[in-house]
Amino acid sequence: MSWALFIDESGQDRRQSPYEVLAGLAVEDRQIWQLIRQLSDAQQHFFGMRLFEAYGREAKAQKLLDRKTFKHAAQMPPIPPHERTGLARELLGNGENVSRARLTALGQAKIAYCVFALDLARRHNARVFGTIVPLAAPRPNDANALRKDYAFFFERFFHFLNAEPGDPMGYLIFDERDRSESHILLGQVGNYFVRTANGRSRARLIIPEPLFVHSDMTSLVQVADIIAYVVSWGLRLRGMNAPARQELGGLGEQVRRLTYRRVTDGGETTWGLKIINDLRPAQQP
Repeated sequence: MSWALFIDESGQDRRQSPYEVLAGLAVEDRQIWQLIRQLSDAQQHFFGMRLFEAYGREAKAQKLLDRKTFKHAAQMPPIPPHERTGLARELLGNGENVSRARLTALGQAKIAYCVFALDLARRHNARVFGTIVPLAAPRPNDANALRKDYAFFFERFFHFLNAEPGDPMGYLIFDERDRSESHILLGQVGNYFVRTANGRSRARLIIPEPLFVHSDMTSLVQVADIIAYVVSWGLRLRGMNAPARQELGGLGEQVRRLTYRRVTDGGETTWGLKIINDLRPAQQP
């Protein structure tokens, strides 16, 4: 048995997003293909087509859950599902077919799909991990050093794997990047798992070399992207003072319920989400 951690980010441009979020959705290997197929079926159900067909690329959460989506969705009362799918398909198939009903249907379909995708992940026993970084957090100068948010991210995933029966292995699956960015991240992750004491310990259960995907597995990277976006804009933990978008509150609660949680023998609770106020790595001996 093994667990795949599908990883994406939100707010890395540090412009409009209130927080920079690194999020991962951990799925047991035997659940992956079934979950991918059901997400594909759900897109067909909600939109009348796969989102990749509509946009020609991964449908980012910024497009699915922006303020305009909720504004359009609220223009009219809820549209019956069958009628909503047809209207949404008409607009996605031809962007010139703009009407009040089609815009409303597409907005309602986007929200309903995201709600369903998170619920589907919960039913497949998936777990959420993530780090949350304020925009003003100090950042490292060393380009070869792994940022502290990644180190904590791997730490929580390791603790989860270590507590599972049989010590399953975990592997890391990132959304594809350009070649130079991928090489930089590979080097940073390699240095962490090979040259630091914590990294060497965690390499016992986490395969140190990440995978970058652009395939059917992108469906699960997309769910990680939805989670990262919702955490940045709609979920608020203690210490997160930036205003939240109220319309994302329900999705935020779904993410909270998916988040990894473990109570130690000493009674302390460890969560899969952690706020990192300083990205500079600790000095290693």
